Amino acid sequence: MNQFKLWYNRQPPALRALLVINVVIYILWQFLRLSSPIEAFVWEHLALNPGLPGILLQPWQLLTYNFLHLAPGLGGLIHIAFNMLFLYWIGKGLEEMHGSHTLMAVYILAGLAGGLITVILHNLIPIALFQGIVHGASASVLGVLMTVAILYPYKKIALLLLGTIRLLYIVIGFLVLDFLLALGGGGRSVTAHWGGALGGFLMAKAEHSKIDMTSWARIFFGGGGRSPSPSRRVSRASSGPKKKGWIDRLDDWLTGAASPQSSSSTTSESSGSSSSGSQADGGADDEEVDRILDKISEQGYDALTEEEKRILYEASKDS
Repeated sequence: MNQFKLWYNRQPPALRALLVINVVIYILWQFLRLSSPIEAFVWEHLALNPGLPGILLQPWQLLTYNFLHLAPGLGGLIHIAFNMLFLYWIGKGLEEMHGSHTLMAVYILAGLAGGLITVILHNLIPIALFQGIVHGASASVLGVLMTVAILYPYKKIALLLLGTIRLLYIVIGFLVLDFLLALGGGGRSVTAHWGGALGGFLMAKAEHSKIDMTSWARIFFGGGGRSPSPSRRVSRASSGPKKKGWIDRLDDWLTGAASPQSSSSTTSESSGSSSSGSQADGGADDEEVDRILDKISEQGYDALTEEEKRILYEASKDS
């Protein structure tokens, strides 16, 4: 129990809140659904019923369905388990790189996008594929995954039996497979999944364009400013061990080996000192890497071009 408390206290606030809300609601549901009136109320008023005019009279369903995992038995447990695992694996890094308000905003807005797409397709195209009550955090989680996949195109994660794969390919593969399974009558909320991914894509593009779509979520965290991130802590004087240490942390984040802040400065600097002969510390591309790190310190990682991201990624692999 003490180890769990230590782990829990180390998690960033937005991730911690989202995990707790989803898991606590899921546990409570196992008891509440034993009461028929309560079960009916949740399905009718809190899950997403996309038909008109009902959704216009209960618009809060576009938000509440994102926190409900109502399927019974093993299927429901797998549903929430995979959602929370992917939220933890990918959402933690997003929060540490961009601030707690960003993760919370992406989760909420992607869920809303998934709900809106569901409502639109349900009422415009009355086919079985787009019908049914929707619940679960999948739209929000896919929005988080898509946001990270677009902001960090070289981000990879390791999957059992498949090896290490770029996150963007994983998201695309899931969406295609999800659609094919839905065509086979799997009863999947394909509209919400695709809508959530679309919401994440648009939010990443807005971030690239310096359009602020997340600052409103600071109200959940005392109205504080953007959390400092590794990409904004790089000094203009970055060189030698310090630069090497930051590149190591970036490499951990992109390859899925650890979260951005998991490596200590001491470890990174020691590693950098023992690798002074690497390309990042003295190779042919040293000046270009310096320029890119200076650009990150001034404008943030998001300001890099695709070519600059590729150069930095190659430097991280050679470090």
